[in-house]
Order: sequence, then structure tokens, then C-alpha cells
Amino acid sequence: MTSMTTPLPNEPPDPATATPQPEAGGEGKRDGRREGAGTIAANARALRVFAGFGFVLLFVCAAVTGAVVLGDAVSGDGVAGGFTSAAGWALVLSGLTGLAVLFLPRKALLIAQYALALGAPVLALLD
Repeated sequence: MTSMTTPLPNEPPDPATATPQPEAGGEGKRDGRREGAGTIAANARALRVFAGFGFVLLFVCAAVTGAVVLGDAVSGDGVAGGFTSAAGWALVLSGLTGLAVLFLPRKALLIAQYALALGAPVLALLD
């Protein structure tokens, strides 16, 4: 009497429970690299390049934020509000986040860098 888990000799094995067999050559691709070995390094390099573009965006947003704050100081009541301080801190945090992306490439840090840089002029306009 055979058990319920043992397939009959003439039946093919179940694909859900079959163990994967290595390809010819044993290493994966023909040149010896594994499947995802090159994608991680390329992704990190791309994140670092986009972080560099984020620094350019940071300088542009800092200039726009400075112009907005100076325009508010001349035409407004001359007192910087809380949103002006928040805009300044957003620029500082954007720069620090950009440095973090250069050393620890993560997509979430890159998104935070761009969001903080673009949020600074918006915060300055709210003041």
C-alpha cells in the first residue's frame, strides 16, 4: 500500500512541490554571473546620479525660496513667520538626505530629498 503523498511511478511530479533543477553550467547565466547581481549595482549607481541631480534641484529651490522670503520681507510686514523657518529646515534636511542617498542608496531617501527640496518654496509662499 502506497501513501497519499508518493506519486505513482508513471506520473510526472507536481510542479508546485518539485525542486528546481540547476541549469547547465550550474551558475545561472553563461558568463558566470548570477541573475540579479548586476541590477543591484546599476540601481545604486542610478540612485546616486539622481541624488546628484537632486543637489542641482536643491540649489534652484534654495534660490527660489530666498527670493520669495526676500520679497515677503520687502513687501510684507517684514517679519519672518513659521513657514519661513520650516522652508529653511526643509532645505537643510533635503541636503542631508541627498548626502545619505550618496552613501546609502535607497529609493525612499531619494524621494524624500526631492519632496523636501520642492516643498521649501511652497512653504515660503505660504508665509
